[in-house]
Amino acid sequence: MQTRRDILRSLTIAGLVTAALPALAQTATPATPAAPAGGEGDPAVATVRRMTDALEAALKAGDVRARAEILSGPMQQNFDLPAMLRLGVGTRWKDIPAEKQQALIAAFGPYLTATYATRLSAASGSKFAIDPKSEARGSGRIVHVTVTDGSGDTSPVDYVLNADNKITDVYLQGTVSEAGTLRTGFSEPLQEGGADGLLAHLKTSTETMLAAPAPKAKP
Repeated sequence: MQTRRDILRSLTIAGLVTAALPALAQTATPATPAAPAGGEGDPAVATVRRMTDALEAALKAGDVRARAEILSGPMQQNFDLPAMLRLGVGTRWKDIPAEKQQALIAAFGPYLTATYATRLSAASGSKFAIDPKSEARGSGRIVHVTVTDGSGDTSPVDYVLNADNKITDVYLQGTVSEAGTLRTGFSEPLQEGGADGLLAHLKTSTETMLAAPAPKAKP
């Protein structure tokens, strides 16, 4: 059974971000206009809004592979995938040879996309609203989103963006970090096989998630 946290995590994917896609009529809430910033829209909020549009479009797809195809472009454009991977690997990153770092980065994008595409299966009936104004966070910004699940309960999801307005982390309930979750998941393959072990883990996990069958239609 999917937990409430699973549902919230499904909505954070790059939650998160790019060229506006059609809204999902059954579950989407109208987007809140971005607050003016120097006469122009808030670019951090625009990043998050583009990604939520992609999430809404992906919710229409029938299986994980189809959802991943919809999310792939927006995630590549709006997430800082190398930064997220470095956070997930932690201090071991500096000890990995440059060519293996590049191989890991190439495998990480499809892995994270497939992960979010898988999580969307728990998002039916949920809605999210974006705060129209971002807040400063170091050299970057943070964008607050309120997620409402199918039962009407609400929870905060915070998207952390860098100075280039790309997402580098996502926090659930203000404390549960996506980067921290990645670090936990990467710990065992790194300990057992180093960079090669993590690369195999990323590729195998991606293939497994994308191969998941579409849910059976209800009679």
